[in-house]
Amino acid sequence: MENFPRPMQNTLRRVQPVVATPSGLMLAQEERQVNQKRRCGLSPAQKTLLWQRWKDGESLSDIGRSLGKHAASIHAIVRPHGGIMPMVRKRSARVLTLAEREEISRGIHADVSIRQIAVSLGRSPSTISREIARHGGLNKYRAALADARAWDRAKRPKPCHLAVNAKLRRLVARKLQLKWAPQQIAGWLKQQYPDDETMQVSHETIYRSLFIQARGVLKAELMKHLRTRRMMRRSKKASAKGQPRGQIIDAVSISERPAEAEDRAVPGHWEGDLLSGSNNTHIATLVERHSRFTILVKVKGKDTESVVSALSKQVRKLPAELRRSVTWDRGMELAQHKQFTVATDVQVYFCDPQSPWQRGTNENTNGLLRQYFPKGTSLASYSQSDLNKIALQLNQRPRKTLGFMTPADKLNASMGVASTG
Repeated sequence: MENFPRPMQNTLRRVQPVVATPSGLMLAQEERQVNQKRRCGLSPAQKTLLWQRWKDGESLSDIGRSLGKHAASIHAIVRPHGGIMPMVRKRSARVLTLAEREEISRGIHADVSIRQIAVSLGRSPSTISREIARHGGLNKYRAALADARAWDRAKRPKPCHLAVNAKLRRLVARKLQLKWAPQQIAGWLKQQYPDDETMQVSHETIYRSLFIQARGVLKAELMKHLRTRRMMRRSKKASAKGQPRGQIIDAVSISERPAEAEDRAVPGHWEGDLLSGSNNTHIATLVERHSRFTILVKVKGKDTESVVSALSKQVRKLPAELRRSVTWDRGMELAQHKQFTVATDVQVYFCDPQSPWQRGTNENTNGLLRQYFPKGTSLASYSQSDLNKIALQLNQRPRKTLGFMTPADKLNASMGVASTG
């Protein structure tokens, strides 16, 4: 490696800065700001905007970008509600307001009688008396605390019809297992029990009982019998516009990949895929075929714009000798492969449909990565710095297929040969 530039020797030896570590204080500070922003919750106004965008048919990734959040954060809010916008709670006109409670508090401290307070508010004395007794008595009454407690206690959700009628619930579950649609079940029940409203239920109630599992009414397993097998409701306005689906346009088949990539003769040919976690979280993985060297890339979402942008940013950091090709599966996350090629000068080849074995190196590496990211783990909390450290560990583990060399040493050696050849 005498002829190899010293900066490249250092990066290959240390491994981490070569491919994945953001360089410079500015990037580190930006990452900390992003992580801090992610930890902050959404305000009521942002949640209202989130649900309105979801109702308008926008994707999780689009909503996340508009609010500066990861798609998984949006999914974590939408999923528990089954994709159904929760009803906005409203205070009844009959109950005491915060302003009235403040008047009660001031009256207590001024030693005004309960009857006088009631007259000034136009309320019954018994209403004022119960209010004070319910929230600590004359000595402990506090208006803000009393108002917050009253608002919380007012949550009295009406039991779902299916929750209180076991016979109807079992009947609906049996029909779902027969792959009947909720609308078909609701219509059939009306015909079978025209004079018994207790044995009738709307299709909307069935859908809500499936999608909102917090109700504890219909088991989640029954959703697999729905025609769409959706886990939550999508807006009727939702469409694939702007989110290409089906066939990848101008995809170049793996059969056209150069022979040097097929026989692993030279470094620079990569295999890639998304590794999935819980709550719709993902990271991109790239594995170099010659050395098994691995890059882990944080992505904001599974949509092609997010994936291509993140991959391009990391691949551009590679030296030209390591930017030859990428082989991907048929996932639509790389639908914008042309933009990736323009940005990185790296040709993308796609596997044949349902042929993961054509990316065997990447599949094997993803299996190793499950030691660090067990199934069911949310990947949203991992920063790019965290992923770099994990990639570093993996690249410094000896591999039997490499004669117990490490991927880092193998890549280092092959780059040394390439530079002197």
